[in-house]
Amino acid sequence: MLDISEVGYVKRVVIGSNNPTNMQSEEQVAASMNLLNRCLTDTPKGRILGIEKSFSILQVGEHNVVLQWLTYHIGFARPPYWLEEEGAQNQPGNNG
Repeated sequence: MLDISEVGYVKRVVIGSNNPTNMQSEEQVAASMNLLNRCLTDTPKGRILGIEKSFSILQVGEHNVVLQWLTYHIGFARPPYWLEEEGAQNQPGNNG
């Protein structure tokens, strides 16, 4: 079990969107959830340090629209190697 004093790296994983003009697709939400699950189950295992639960209420015409998103803060003793690989794949201009 990871002790909070051993945390040397924190990964922020956002699920949902707070931007009505750039809503996340179901595929993007699923990818964020897969990343969260990998952070909690893969080696080295991360630990949830905190969760931000946020929402925003927008007036769209006569209707109120509620946007919700969660931000998970996952702590690791050191940055997982697979996060670096995943980040390199998601760089702009990289089709891999």
